[in-house]
Amino acid sequence: MKPVIPMRFRPICLIIAILALTTPASVAQNYVVFDSIHQLQSYIEREKDATLVINFWATWCKPCVEELPIFEELNRMYDDQDLKIILVSLDFKSQLERKFVPFLKSKSLESDVVLLADQDVDTWIPMFDDMWDGALPATLVLNGKQRIFVTGEFSSVEELKKVVESLKAETPRFRSPVTCGSKLAGQ
Repeated sequence: MKPVIPMRFRPICLIIAILALTTPASVAQNYVVFDSIHQLQSYIEREKDATLVINFWATWCKPCVEELPIFEELNRMYDDQDLKIILVSLDFKSQLERKFVPFLKSKSLESDVVLLADQDVDTWIPMFDDMWDGALPATLVLNGKQRIFVTGEFSSVEELKKVVESLKAETPRFRSPVTCGSKLAGQ
């Protein structure tokens, strides 16, 4: 014979189950999907008063995934300052639910996450840097009209911080509008 559980315990079990399903580990990181480079440009332009660290990465890129904690650490270091980190994933939109969202659920990213689904890479890659061949990871740091583009993986937060500080020290807070077909530094 099965024991009978009084009704007053069932709502408690339901509440516990709901809380367990909504813990931070089970909720995916907020992200935005941009279907075109123009949407990303608008997003970047809205942040014109901050120093921007824009990291291009993908879930399938091992060095990219390995350096994500470096960007998160930098984000915590500059939490109360005018610095914004934007993690731009180049994963395929078709893999959004199967791969991208589960990856984000497994991480505790505090930086802004964007998935750029614009596959016309021959058009938009040169907008970030004429010499960029599209290899990942790649990072663009913008401050006013100043820019530094770095290809390859950062080995430490100190290395990334040096790049950021070199721009923060030299540039006034001004960036001209980013327009389609122009360099993403307001040139």
